[in-house]
Amino acid sequence: MSEDRLAELTAAIGACRICRDAPTGKPLPHEPNPVCVVSPKAKIAICGQAPGTRVHASGRPFTDPSGDRLRHWLDVDEATFYDPDRLAIVPMGFCFPGLDAKGGDLPPRRECARTWHDDLFAAMGQLELVIAVGQYAQAYHLGPHRKKTLTETVAAWRDYQALPDKAYPVIPIPHPSWRNTAWLKRNPWFETDLLPVLRQAVHKRL
Repeated sequence: MSEDRLAELTAAIGACRICRDAPTGKPLPHEPNPVCVVSPKAKIAICGQAPGTRVHASGRPFTDPSGDRLRHWLDVDEATFYDPDRLAIVPMGFCFPGLDAKGGDLPPRRECARTWHDDLFAAMGQLELVIAVGQYAQAYHLGPHRKKTLTETVAAWRDYQALPDKAYPVIPIPHPSWRNTAWLKRNPWFETDLLPVLRQAVHKRL
């Protein structure tokens, strides 16, 4: 039943035009191209922000330098990363949201999570781990357990290994964008303390 439901949701998401035709706020400034990998088998879900310009063009998640860094953090190769039987990839926004006045990516569209996420994660009952990449994914997947800042949330990763309202642990991490290189230098504990645990958790479930 859940596999049939996931197939229905995947088809509906692929055809979704809500952010262009019935948006919350300004409409999407280009043709939607939803990027989302759901799975009835994967035990791990990577939950990020939204596609960037390269992913919008490729239609494949994390086909950019951020993806290279993320795969390094997880210690997985491309074949494993893009195997839907091993990893689901469900960003908070399925389409590239466009650019702001400074040339940075806009926040994920709010329509996606409101319309799809609860049903998607209810249908993926086999999940054993969610990796929440960035503040938007952490807001959804951690809810009231999230701290005031991203740094505080990621630093409190031990608190999210057994949550009363989740059937699986949630591991929060920063976005692997080059823009966060300075953050990584200011917070060396991320690589020394959290990354080994993250990699162990991932490999245990692959």
